[in-house]
Amino acid sequence: MAKLTAIQMQSVPDIDANLAFIDQQLSTLSIAAEHLVVLPECCLFFGGRDKQQLDIAEPIGTGKMQQGLQQLSRKYAIYLLAGSIPTQSVSEKFQATSMLFAPDGSLLANYQKLHLFDVDVEDSEKSYRESAYTDAGLKVVQQPLQDIQLGLSICYDLRFPALFQQLAALGANVIAVPAAFTQVTGKAHWQPLLQARAIENQCYIVAAGQSGEHKNGRQTYGHSMIIDPWGEVVCCLTDELTSITAPLDLDLLKRVRESIPVAKHNRFNCSLNSNEP
Repeated sequence: MAKLTAIQMQSVPDIDANLAFIDQQLSTLSIAAEHLVVLPECCLFFGGRDKQQLDIAEPIGTGKMQQGLQQLSRKYAIYLLAGSIPTQSVSEKFQATSMLFAPDGSLLANYQKLHLFDVDVEDSEKSYRESAYTDAGLKVVQQPLQDIQLGLSICYDLRFPALFQQLAALGANVIAVPAAFTQVTGKAHWQPLLQARAIENQCYIVAAGQSGEHKNGRQTYGHSMIIDPWGEVVCCLTDELTSITAPLDLDLLKRVRESIPVAKHNRFNCSLNSNEP
């Protein structure tokens, strides 16, 4: 049976230190034949200035960060999803890119964050303008593995259900949500949004978050969790820096989708003209 794991981190602005923490966490897992491990957003660099990510951004397919992640996926024979790392863009900005590595270390898929976090929040940061240094992505990514059919999203994407509906329509039965939710927005919205996306799309949600106060003063919510297609929280952390694991239950997926066949009932999958009587 396939396994799903989320690792909760308090990443620092030090690539080697973050890679070492991930390695230590992976060493504690009981690895399944098909095992997906999801890391948080900004897993290899967080807590510094946003502009610093421009300096370390890598071309897709090469670079220190990607090499380190490849080595870990190969060492533990896992599917390893790096929630996001900075990659080079066609402009002077970078892109926040999720990267999925196979058990042999090869790069299977990459996804650039579609929705950028330009908001005002009543916390220590006050104002977030992700678009100042980041270019938004342009593609939706669903990657077949074995039993796992993986849809990709990043953090603020969680607030846009149309993306998740498209991933489900493409065949996703698991959707990853690597994140660095703020304390304020996380406390209010994190779990309800995750459960809604699982229920609406009748899929597993694997949400891996950053947790705690970081070196630049940012405060992240943690509460990484795995949610099943019925919307039940299978396992959840609070602020601990550790991992959670749950099995992928294909029988449960089938029962939920057959008992309430929302994909078949969704009339927005057909052509509707609102001007017709």
